[in-house]
Amino acid sequence: MKVADMRPFRKVLEQLRGRLRGDVSTMADAALGTGGTQDQGSSSTKPAHMDDLGAEAFDQEFTLSLMENEEDTLQMIDEALTRIRQKTFGSCVECDGIITKKRLEALPYAPTCIRCAEKLEKENW
Repeated sequence: MKVADMRPFRKVLEQLRGRLRGDVSTMADAALGTGGTQDQGSSSTKPAHMDDLGAEAFDQEFTLSLMENEEDTLQMIDEALTRIRQKTFGSCVECDGIITKKRLEALPYAPTCIRCAEKLEKENW
């Protein structure tokens, strides 16, 4: 892929990275209970019933799972930006084939072509 063709992808990746970093930070605050209005008088934020404790634990676990997924995506974005700097963006990391522009428009941090992605998917199942 030509350097000029990579520029729009770099911009999209940088914007996506910024948004996801903000999302992860917000989720971390929510999961850890550090982003709220605690310590306001004597009102407690602790659940009063066992059902509430279970729901709170589920919500926290779910949020942590989402954070992990977003951290994985951030890693893939950083790797894509590295490929742009190395001028290898758009080449499959598995077979060195071309990743179609259509695939990169849908998933700008895709490291593999469709064929290799499907092959890797089958191997992981």
